[in-house]
Amino acid sequence: MSVPTDRAPRATPAPAGDEILRSTLRRHAAGVTVITVPGPAGFTATSFTSVSLEPALVSFCLSLTASTAAAVEDAGHFAAHVLGPQNAALAAGFARSGVDRFTGVDWSPHTEGPPILAGVPAWLVARVTLLRPVGDHLLVVGEVTDGGGNGEPTGLVHFEGAFAAAGPLTQGGG
Repeated sequence: MSVPTDRAPRATPAPAGDEILRSTLRRHAAGVTVITVPGPAGFTATSFTSVSLEPALVSFCLSLTASTAAAVEDAGHFAAHVLGPQNAALAAGFARSGVDRFTGVDWSPHTEGPPILAGVPAWLVARVTLLRPVGDHLLVVGEVTDGGGNGEPTGLVHFEGAFAAAGPLTQGGG
């Protein structure tokens, strides 16, 4: 494979890969979730995603240096809470470090252990099936065992460093 040599030289050095990743992903609207594990422990995550329908698998990632990493590694189950705009303060609270993230939060323990947060559009519980360090993060995959929620149709997203509401676009241009 040849590389074109007729390009003008760059006036400044190319940004490092981590800078490119941060800059690009700021422009990617990502759903906001709170992941909880027994302890209780939890954190805000935008890395939550589906992996497979058969079996029903979901995943998320967190930094290996996160304060909740040890609790996640020790957990047999986790709960993922899909948030709506009314949960922005909850998302902000679970994103803070150095505090008890459960203070003032209405929750109850699920029979499989993880805390279930009240007042969220949707939640699910999954049994951990894979824990794998990937780069500077821990990849966690789980098989869905239960779910529920209040069904709020508008989602909370993170975009350009802030929380925003996501909902259906109007159909037919208006």
